[in-house]
Parts: sequence; C-alpha cells; structure tokens
Amino acid sequence: MDTYFQLQENHTTRSREILAGVTTFFAMSYILFVNPSVLSQTGMPSQAVFLATIVASAIGTAFMGLFANVPYALAPGMGLNAFFTYTVCFALGFKWQEALALVFICGLVNITITVTKIRKMIITAIPEALQHAMGAGIGVFVAYIGLKNANILQFTSDAGSIASINGKAFSAGTTHFKGEITSVVSNGGIVPALVNFTQPGALLALIGLTIAIILMVKKVPGAIILTIIITTIIGIPMGVTDLHNLGTNSLASAFGQLKITFGACFGNPGMQSLFSSWSRLPLVLMTIFAFSFSDTFDSLGTFIGTGRRTGIFSDEDMSDMKNGKGFSSKMDKALFADSVATGFGAIFGTSNTTTYVESSAGIGAGGRTGLTSATVAVLFIISAVFAPIISVVPTQAIAPALILVGIQMLGSFANIDWTDLTAAIPAFMASIFMGLCYNISYGIAAAFIAYCLIKLITGKAKEVHPILWIVTILFILNFVVLAIL
Repeated sequence: MDTYFQLQENHTTRSREILAGVTTFFAMSYILFVNPSVLSQTGMPSQAVFLATIVASAIGTAFMGLFANVPYALAPGMGLNAFFTYTVCFALGFKWQEALALVFICGLVNITITVTKIRKMIITAIPEALQHAMGAGIGVFVAYIGLKNANILQFTSDAGSIASINGKAFSAGTTHFKGEITSVVSNGGIVPALVNFTQPGALLALIGLTIAIILMVKKVPGAIILTIIITTIIGIPMGVTDLHNLGTNSLASAFGQLKITFGACFGNPGMQSLFSSWSRLPLVLMTIFAFSFSDTFDSLGTFIGTGRRTGIFSDEDMSDMKNGKGFSSKMDKALFADSVATGFGAIFGTSNTTTYVESSAGIGAGGRTGLTSATVAVLFIISAVFAPIISVVPTQAIAPALILVGIQMLGSFANIDWTDLTAAIPAFMASIFMGLCYNISYGIAAAFIAYCLIKLITGKAKEVHPILWIVTILFILNFVVLAIL
C-alpha cells in the first residue's frame, strides 16, 4: 500500500491519509440526502437516486484514487443537479430519462476533450496569476459554504425584492399559492445579516468554530475530524444533533427501485427519444453544451485552486502535463478520472458526477495521495448500510471545518500583486463571484472576462493565449445559452 500510493514520496502516512479520507467524506456526505431530494422532484424514485449517488460517488472516487493517486473525491454536483431538475426537466420539458441521456452524452464529451488534450491546453493557457486567483477564490467559496451551513447568516427580502416563487413571476398582491412553496428567488434587494444567536444551530456552529480554531492553532493531529465529532456530541443536549433522525433510506428498497433508473438513459424515453425530432436538436445541443461547460470548469477550478496551493500538483507535475504524452502526469490522470465518472453516474441514475470542492477539507487534514480517495470510496459503500448514522451529523458540525480550510486557502492571495490592477481585478472577480454566486465556473468566467478585457484596453491583447480568448468567448456564449434556456 505504501509503495502503490507513494506515501513516503508525498511525505505522508497511512493514518494521516485515512483520517483525511474520513474528513472529506463527512464534509460531503450531505449529498447522499440532498441529491435524492432534488432529483426526485422530476419523478425519479428517491431510493434509486440514493443508491445511484452512492455507486457513482464510490466508482468515481475510487478511480480517482487508484488511477490518478490524488486525494480528490467525486459525487453528483450541487448546482448541476439543480440545473438537471429545475432547468432541463421543469423549464425545458425533458423527461428525467432524457435528462440522464443528456448527462451521459456530457460524460462522453468530457472524455473526448480530455483525451484530445483540450482540457490540458486550457490549463496551460491560464496565467499563473489567474491560477493563484482561482485558488484563493476556492478558499472564499469553501469558507462561504461553511458560513452558510453554520446558519449564522440570514437574508431579508421584502416583497419588492422577490422575483419569483415556484419558478413563476411574483406579484405583491398574490397571497395564495397552489400546493406548497418549493422555491423563492430574490433579486439584489435581499439584505444579509447575522442571526441573533438565540438559535441552537448557530450557537453550536460558533462552539464548533472555537474548537476548530483551538485545535488547528495548537496543531493537534486530526483537528478537523475531531472538531466534527466533538461538535456533533455537543449538539445532542442542544437538540441540534437529532438522534431520532435515522433517515428514510433503506438498502432493500433502494435496490428494488434501482432497476427503474439503471440504464434508463438508453431507453425510450431516453436516448432513443432525445433525437426523435430535428426541431428539437438545437435545444438538445445547447443543453449538452451548458452541462459540459459547467462540469468541466467546476472540476478545473477545484484541481487548480487546491492542487497548486498544497503542492499536490507540483511545478514538476504541471511541466510533465504540458510537455509529456498520454497520461504522463497526475493532472492528466485526475482529469480523465473526473471525465469518466459522469458517464457511470448517468447509467445508474444521477446527474453529473464531478470533483468536490469539499475535498479541500481532507487536503487540509493532510491528505496528499489516492489513499485518501480510496478511503472516501470505501466509506461511500459502507454508507449504504450506515446512512442513518451518517445523517445524525448536523451541518453545523461540518461548517467550522470548511471555514478553517477556506481560510487556509486564502493564502494564495499572497502570490498576487494587488498594486497591479491588471492582476488585482481578475483576482477579485474570481473570489467574489465564486463565493457569492455559489459557483466555481462563474468565478472563473468573471476572472477570464476581466483579464481579457484589461489586456484588450491596455493594448496587450497579444499577451493573452489564443485558447484563453476562445474559452472566454465560450463563457460569454454559455451565459447567452443559459439566458435562452
């Protein structure tokens, strides 16, 4: 094991890697319960999605660890599953089987652009300053996830700020809604503020954050996972850790329902009905483009943002990726593993499987090799049986770990010359848009657009790599496509 995962070469140990894997798993385990909740709204059986989520996550993460030997975990992506449900199925009218077919095709597209080195070319075209900006942006994003999960923020939206309810335009005179309220969208008039700390959940998160700070500053081994465990226990008498929350997922019913979603992407409805009408083809192609673009840059942002900062992808590895052939570097292998995972997920019955930014929690705990990922994969498999126990861990216990990891990643800002606006503006755009838009791809898009615009107006357009120009134009086109959809 030590030789296979090159533990000594990566200055790590078995115990550290396993502990890092446990940390990553708990940081992202919420997807086991959130993903079925989101996708089941399309008519997909919830238990089947639960099991498909486990299978897709375990396969993708195991492949990442065993093939690429890097500490990243994969699972159906948040944001991508919402796009699957609310845009592709609800707004555009695709059946869930057809949406799975679109995801499968997206997986094939991602494999193609990886094998043909398009992804590699994009990475090598990104200036080092922008790579550091993406790393710091990931830190802002991760910390914001922690603050959000801690429930210490509240957002006030008056009637004039509400844009839509349940996907339909809102009128202040409307007082009744058919069925239950499932979504509320507000515009820029929404006002963030701290909660009054009388809520047990917010208090528990603050206690957990204090514990995390103490343990991290004192450099206690396993500080992050200890924080999660201690905070979960403290939450029991506070009523936040609900021991009665034993979940609704049972393995027997999940296997029984899996036959409904397994392979559904190839049937009719599914792949066979997706291309049945030529008039529908432009919509199908635009949807595939939107899926693939978001999936690709979410993963690239996570790899670049966390890998360069921690040394997982060293300068030597980046050089091997740029000049080598085939899968000569860890980055090459990681990109391929990420590409393959989406196809497997679609076959079993879930939306795009992607590399999780929560992997940074395990990396922050010391994970440096594929043993971390292998540990996560094993835990995903075990979770099929022990899901009720996992569901007991409250989000407030995970929040402090994410906040501390995000703070550590902000160190990438030190590598940016803030007195040079040509570097400072793209860095600001990357960090702010990643965090506040809750989307890695949008942060990358904002940074690229700002960078290219600055170079253009300063007469230095030739300094921008042609591929970066192409990607930036595609980002703009992607926003146009999303507007049309």
